[in-house]
Amino acid sequence: MPNNLPPTNQVGKSLPRKESRSKVTGKAIYTHHLTLPGMLYGKIFRSTIAHGVIKSINTEEAKKIPGVHSVYTIEDVLKIIPEPYFGPAFLDQPILAHEKVRYVGEPVAVVLAEDPHIAEYATQFIVADYEELPAVYDEIEAMTSDAVVHDVLKPSGTFPDLKHLIGKKNTNIALDYHLKRGNVEDGFSKADFVIENTFRTQQVMHTPLEPMVSMAQATEDQITIYTASQSPSFVKLEIARLLGFRENQIQVKVPHLGGGFGAKLYIKLEALVVALSMLSKRPVKVSLSMEEQFYTITKHPTTFKIKSGVTKDGKIIARQCDVWWNGGAYADIGPRVTQKSGFTAAGPYDIDNVKIDSYALYTNRPPSGALRGFGIPQLVWAYESHIDIIARQLNLDPLAIRRKNILKEGRPQATGTLMQGAEIELVLERLAARMNWDAPIQKSQDKVKRGRGIGIGFKAVVAPTTSTALISLGADGSYILSMGTVDMGQGSDTAMAQIAAEVLGISAAEIKVSTPDTDITPYDMATLGSRSTFHMGHAVRLAALDLKNKQEDLAKEAGLGENYNGGIKEIFLKRFGMQAGTLVGFGSYIPSYTPPDKTDGSTTNATPFWMIGATGVELDVDTESGEVRIEKMINVVDCGNAINPKVVETQLSGAAIMQLGFTLFEKMNLDHGQVTNASFADYKIPGINDLPLIFENEIVQAYQQNAPYGAKGVGESATFGVSPAIANAIDDAVGVRIFELPITGQAILAGLQQQMNHSSKE
Repeated sequence: MPNNLPPTNQVGKSLPRKESRSKVTGKAIYTHHLTLPGMLYGKIFRSTIAHGVIKSINTEEAKKIPGVHSVYTIEDVLKIIPEPYFGPAFLDQPILAHEKVRYVGEPVAVVLAEDPHIAEYATQFIVADYEELPAVYDEIEAMTSDAVVHDVLKPSGTFPDLKHLIGKKNTNIALDYHLKRGNVEDGFSKADFVIENTFRTQQVMHTPLEPMVSMAQATEDQITIYTASQSPSFVKLEIARLLGFRENQIQVKVPHLGGGFGAKLYIKLEALVVALSMLSKRPVKVSLSMEEQFYTITKHPTTFKIKSGVTKDGKIIARQCDVWWNGGAYADIGPRVTQKSGFTAAGPYDIDNVKIDSYALYTNRPPSGALRGFGIPQLVWAYESHIDIIARQLNLDPLAIRRKNILKEGRPQATGTLMQGAEIELVLERLAARMNWDAPIQKSQDKVKRGRGIGIGFKAVVAPTTSTALISLGADGSYILSMGTVDMGQGSDTAMAQIAAEVLGISAAEIKVSTPDTDITPYDMATLGSRSTFHMGHAVRLAALDLKNKQEDLAKEAGLGENYNGGIKEIFLKRFGMQAGTLVGFGSYIPSYTPPDKTDGSTTNATPFWMIGATGVELDVDTESGEVRIEKMINVVDCGNAINPKVVETQLSGAAIMQLGFTLFEKMNLDHGQVTNASFADYKIPGINDLPLIFENEIVQAYQQNAPYGAKGVGESATFGVSPAIANAIDDAVGVRIFELPITGQAILAGLQQQMNHSSKE
């Protein structure tokens, strides 16, 4: 942090998290705990085929089961909601399958009962008959496949760059984004080496330990929704649109959230429970099992072809990137991932000639959406593995080639947006120092080989988006902060209280933070993409400043003087004649933004800030089993000025561990579209024994000038470099290059066998 900045009292301190006591004592309330009088439980009957026309759905036997209240299909929903389609980018997802099913696991019918076990049992008596259609599962095949997932494209109107797709038919392309800078063909012709690789990532699931759950109570003119959601404001607006209601007829409440990672964004179960409550005229709750989450939202599988033109001394002068994003059966927010992350596909490097083509594809897999990193980890996996391949071919040190090409402050990124307030060089140098890169590692000579690797990536925060906040002051001097940001474990309630307290000159402990309730908390776009610290932080700071100004004005009106430093109680007493009343401060924030040019995809203002993250690892590879054991992992990030350093530390650890799982073993296995490992018994997430022996994090000294108290988002930064750092270290250890995630022991052994076969032929 610059030395000329004023000292802070609350910001920059590792204060205890505000909700920690209620969580560790078991008193925190989650949506799963909530019930309403007369409530019915819903259990979902799902499609067993990947693509087909619905010929009939027989629910009669299910209705006869004792205890069953009712069974509903889309035909019932259509009676109350004539256009039952929703989605943030495309109005493509029906509340229940309508006319067709598009993936195995798609909701087709719902049983309601007062006992959830009876409802679940009754789903076994529903019979659906389909006319099966050809299906497409691979993102490359989807580009030209005769199997078309959606008959016609229906953009929601939210995003202007999708308008040209309205009414388009016979295509699986939900968005194509193209960026051109310079002339790549000219660059390739001038290069000494042209190197091309293709990398792939797998389909994985968010696995929040609190599965998705929503509950609704509907009357003729009022809908109240209790839900595990990261985007209560969006839910309110989308439900109002679906029903043709005014916004004040929809109330969305979000208690504590047990993890999200992007899974609980936009509409998931909310439209379904609203429709069921309207049909049954009873409160309805739908709670998914862990297995059902695998059929609801996942992370985009990708194929990434990257081609670079390089000079003899390692300068990259041209780069072409083709990225295909497997969006599954429904677009969700995939088109935003395709564009907003796609334009960084060339990496954090200064390259004069760049061409990027990024495609969002419909397939007959479970839908893909936002997952911690918003597409960036898939990209960094490719371009940071690719740069190590280049270094090895040119006999250059991996750190040296990065130093030669890294974007520097004030230089334009591929879009033309200048890199400002992004400490890429500092992050790279601190990682090198923490890894002691200049000193050679001790490489064993027996069956266990040691290697090391690094990876660095960056991300542009999604823009433009809006955040608003309210802070109220009671006559007894107590404060309540109301905002739509959802604390799902990232510590946002604590950070926002610290920002407000800094402005008001009080302790963060004095501020109560209300849980989101759209009747009370003002609009916030969503809790996603590490945007909250910056966007909501600004809104909270402005709300606190507004309240402080009103408090000072009230003191003047009460004749207490301009520099009054007395108690708040006296202000209210002097002004109102009694110790009663409320003062409210309001703040809103939206950053500037310039949409990409339609001809070349460029923009001078793509994002208000950049997130930077790098990872270094040392690991051992057992050449007999292919087993990988990570001995050391170092994560270094630029998050500006950390509001709460200890919370940031836990964010970094959590992000790195999550990406570690995606790197080494997590993968959804599909057989003709059917997920075959949809349980924790078969789908393995990292456990304590999978963690590196040495596991360290560092926040570089930085200050984002346009941010609230110099702070910016950090929840995703430690995911960026994990996968390529591990792959690069494996290559360093045993000379095996992996091109597809997850990195398995079998893949390493296959690579070693290829080496042996090649050596024997020589």
